[in-house]
Amino acid sequence: MICLKDIKEFHTAEPTALSLGKFDGVHRGHMALIRKLLAEKEKGLKTAVFTFDIPPKSLTENNNYRVLSTNDEKELIFGESGIDYLLLCPFTNEVMCMEPEQFVEWIVKSLHVKRIVVGSDFCFGHNRRGDCRLLEKLSPRFGYELTVVEKITYGSREISSSYIREEILKGDIGTANELLGYPFFVKSEVVHGRQLGRKMGIPTINMELPAEKLLPPKGVYVTQTKVSGRICPGVTNVGCKPTVNNSNKVVVETHLLDFEGDLYGIKPEVSFIHYIRPERKFDSLDALQEQMKKDIETCRTHIYYKNVTNMC
Repeated sequence: MICLKDIKEFHTAEPTALSLGKFDGVHRGHMALIRKLLAEKEKGLKTAVFTFDIPPKSLTENNNYRVLSTNDEKELIFGESGIDYLLLCPFTNEVMCMEPEQFVEWIVKSLHVKRIVVGSDFCFGHNRRGDCRLLEKLSPRFGYELTVVEKITYGSREISSSYIREEILKGDIGTANELLGYPFFVKSEVVHGRQLGRKMGIPTINMELPAEKLLPPKGVYVTQTKVSGRICPGVTNVGCKPTVNNSNKVVVETHLLDFEGDLYGIKPEVSFIHYIRPERKFDSLDALQEQMKKDIETCRTHIYYKNVTNMC
């Protein structure tokens, strides 16, 4: 997959099938679009996904908006999907103020678009004035065909990024993972901590996530970590480590079961499987150590751990 991040690079020599959207979380509904898109390869078209490098809501509505997937995480998911091009468009004033017809003309001509695949609620252009009806109306003029994909439901509710965000914020990791179609994960570089876990015989990897990344509630979770092509079960704490810190800074700290090695400087993927308990402050490091051992044992007895075959 080729990832393009500069508007000046948004050109292809080949005719393409294109899907557009926010793709926050790249959930089961989004993957329905991608499957339709990939089917166009049989017609000789290259496949491309257009999205923004910053969700428009973070600039236009709420500066505290948190994303389900960062740019790095989107690159990872789309890279594994089989598409040819990912366009991470900077949300500049020029793009933000572009009228819908102007936007369609720009992107169709730049990418030689022959097929557009979008969700039924897709809106675009200045003040979101463009929609599927306008795309249908413009298709003869700009020479593309349009595929509109209806929303997928889970129970009685449509799957959406907002729905998934609600479930994560209330700590229902199981439902969030069902909606996503894969375990919710974080991906970021391993940084040096105070190495207190190592001194207690329970070493951890520490990750500082981008400020825009949504995290589940503070607490301890059964997780799996992809590292160097292996899947390692583990126990992850999301929080401020109140026993040893006075800071309010939230970090993600993971102990990998049955693993030895140095992961500094790499970017593992830590996926959340099951909630164990809330984060709490202990009276001593000894008490913290004992609880961490109990958390590890909880992980070992969880059905997920028993089903993992590619262990570290």
